[in-house]
Amino acid sequence: MQVVILCGGLGTRLKEETEFRPKPMVPIGGRPILWHIMQLYSRFGHQEFILALGYKGDQIKEYFYHYELMNSDVSIEFGAESKMTFYPRHDEVAGWKVTLVDTGELSLKGARIKRIEKFVHDDLFLMTYGDGLSDLNLDQLITFHQSHGKMVTLTGVSPASQFGEMKIIGDQIVKFKEKPEVSTHYVNGGYYICNRKIFDYLTLDDLCDFETGLLELLAEKGELMIYRHSGKWACMDTLRDVQYLNHLWAENKAFWKVPPQ
Repeated sequence: MQVVILCGGLGTRLKEETEFRPKPMVPIGGRPILWHIMQLYSRFGHQEFILALGYKGDQIKEYFYHYELMNSDVSIEFGAESKMTFYPRHDEVAGWKVTLVDTGELSLKGARIKRIEKFVHDDLFLMTYGDGLSDLNLDQLITFHQSHGKMVTLTGVSPASQFGEMKIIGDQIVKFKEKPEVSTHYVNGGYYICNRKIFDYLTLDDLCDFETGLLELLAEKGELMIYRHSGKWACMDTLRDVQYLNHLWAENKAFWKVPPQ
């Protein structure tokens, strides 16, 4: 199944990093977070990626254009018929096909999705953002989506499962539960399966959004379903998030590296 990754946002809440590079290129363990996200899909056999580029998208193009050179040993023969031989050290991307699409520097997500329509070949496609990591089982997500036949499935995650859950009345905490195993509070984890019918609801207008607009409409029409992910998830929104994710990687506790079960 093709994988669409939205990589074009300005990342204003992470200005310490995004002033110099697009948010998906912020490194975790020496690799862009985008690379880590793509690894999750690749482990489940989804290796055809469509990257919707925007802000500083040229850096993402350059990263993949030079990937072979920067991740291989190289022999160079100089002369009239110069020759370069690569000795790859990057089995982790074997079989990948990456399509890089300029979708506008200031476009909202709905317009970006509409602009990659011609590259999506099948009735269903996977989609996510360029800043979220998870140990999500994609096989189970796909099975769930195919079971209900609705237009979009989003993955719901429970921050309470990682940080604790509070019940608040006014300014008073009346109940606190540390990292509950079961929670009724879910937020959008940013991992989707979409039917290509969603393109009919989107336009090329830069102000066409995805969450505000389309998802609200699909919820009203009964075409939006939630897959509840009980595992781990993290979003890289702030410098503190970057430091936290790098700490997990350095301590060999990166939950997103968990192989499929």
